[in-house]
Amino acid sequence: MENTSNNLMFKVFTRMFLGLLATAIIAIYTFYSGMLLKIPYLAICIAEIVVVLLFSFLFKKLPAIVVTILYFVYAILTGITFSTLFLQFNISTMGIAFLATALLFGALAIYGYVTKKDISKFGTLFTVTLIIGVIVSIINLIIGNTIIDIILDWVILFVFCGLTAIDMNKIKNIALYSNDVKEPEKIYVYGAMELYLDFINMFLRILSIISRFSRRD
Repeated sequence: MENTSNNLMFKVFTRMFLGLLATAIIAIYTFYSGMLLKIPYLAICIAEIVVVLLFSFLFKKLPAIVVTILYFVYAILTGITFSTLFLQFNISTMGIAFLATALLFGALAIYGYVTKKDISKFGTLFTVTLIIGVIVSIINLIIGNTIIDIILDWVILFVFCGLTAIDMNKIKNIALYSNDVKEPEKIYVYGAMELYLDFINMFLRILSIISRFSRRD
């Protein structure tokens, strides 16, 4: 059973890594190729939302190949939107943020994998907090209050830290029944998407926090 679990986690993390790699490559190419100024970003953002909704609500009905395609399409679309980060932050700040995210994500993933506690009960709390955070973020786009932005960065970072541990724990539990799954590829991609979303959202918040400290200096 342990070998089965380890095999599943390896395949999940492989797909997560490939998704992150696709995002990074597309972001760098979009920025340095000059495509940055030619892309309709509103359309890209809408497409991202559509892909996530299709992935979330039709996951059980769609074949594994379609689920996989949706995952990588989302990673590519995210790469296009992430290309704008090069206009807002310098490379060193982004590098530090990525390293900090990788270390924090790794620690939380390990905790989620090894813990014997039932941490799934906190999932609803984190999800509700995230929804409230998103609503407040949208409102603050109009208000433009810097203090609210700072609070949101820390709150949403905390939420995704919790979700990372919970998602990792959930994926480990899925591994216990992976032998009974008809389409295991869907499970690998599902886990990869969950952890991918946790990682990039942690990265964005850490990047924002680090940049604020950099500006103070």
